[in-house]
Amino acid sequence: MKLFRQLLQTTILLLFGLLSCSTNDIEQNILQEKIDLALLNENEWDLSNDILNLINVHRVNLGKNIMAKDSSYATAYAVQHSKYMITTNSVNHNNFFIRSKALKEKGAMAVSENIAYGYSSAETVVKAWLKSDAHREVIEGNFSHIGFGIVKSLENRYYYTTLYYR
Repeated sequence: MKLFRQLLQTTILLLFGLLSCSTNDIEQNILQEKIDLALLNENEWDLSNDILNLINVHRVNLGKNIMAKDSSYATAYAVQHSKYMITTNSVNHNNFFIRSKALKEKGAMAVSENIAYGYSSAETVVKAWLKSDAHREVIEGNFSHIGFGIVKSLENRYYYTTLYYR
């Protein structure tokens, strides 16, 4: 009986310790980790430049400002997310709030994100985004910069994360 009571007390203490960790604590731990800017080397820059040009032509045709290419934190976070999507074999916006908050802590006023998977060219992915109301709103939004995370999987499929900010 004494052993059972000790096991029960230990289990209760462990559960309390695990459950007392809030989402905010987890988020803070992630944000305190520094993003590795070496991730910039893993981005497909030629494809990124082609996408940027297509997006800027579209924006100019609408009378909007062109966006500048981010070659720093937004791109590192975007690459990190594309690699995450490859690892999890899913296309998602998981943890966008972390990327957004991190960029806002660097001075961004607003942040948004588009993702895609499987498109083999800049033309096809931009065309798909522009056909989607939600993605088109981001492309045409009030943003000044765009970061790119374009990473090819081992199966030779591109995963795209674009982070827009102003």
